Amino acid sequence: MIQIVKTDSGNTDFQTLVSLLDADLALRDGEDHVFYAQFNKTDKIKYVILVYHHHSAIACGAIREWDNGIMEIKRMFVLPEFRRKGYAQMVVENLEKWAGELGFDNCILETGKNQPEAIQLYQKIGFKITPNYGQYENVENSVCMHKKVVL
Repeated sequence: MIQIVKTDSGNTDFQTLVSLLDADLALRDGEDHVFYAQFNKTDKIKYVILVYHHHSAIACGAIREWDNGIMEIKRMFVLPEFRRKGYAQMVVENLEKWAGELGFDNCILETGKNQPEAIQLYQKIGFKITPNYGQYENVENSVCMHKKVVL
C-alpha cells in the first residue's frame, strides 16, 4: 500500500530520509559536499512530500520559494531498495502539482554531475538543463534544470 503525505520539514520521517540523503551525497560529492550542504538546510522548508510503503517512509522531496513564481525542488531521496520503481517521479509530480496549487508556475532544481540517474529522471519528466542559477553559477559539478508547471 502506497500513501503520499504532504507535511513540512519538522516531520521526523523526512529528517531520517534527509540524513540518509546527506550521507549518500557526502560520498558522491567528496570534498565538494561542504559547499553544497550549506544550501540544503531543511529548517525553513514548508512543503514536503513523503511516500510511504506499508507505513514506512521510502521517498521524499521538498519545494521552497526561490523567486517570484518559481519554486525550487530540494531534498529528493528514495531508499536504495525502492529505486527505479517510479517513486522519485511520483514525488516530483506531486511537488509540481503542489507548486501549481500554491500559485507558482515554474520549478527549478540543482543536481550534481555525480548523480546521472537523477539527471536522467528529471529529463524524462520534462525538465530541461538551464544555465546554473544563484549560488550554483560557475560551479562546474552542478547541473541546473527548469520546468514550467502545468496543472
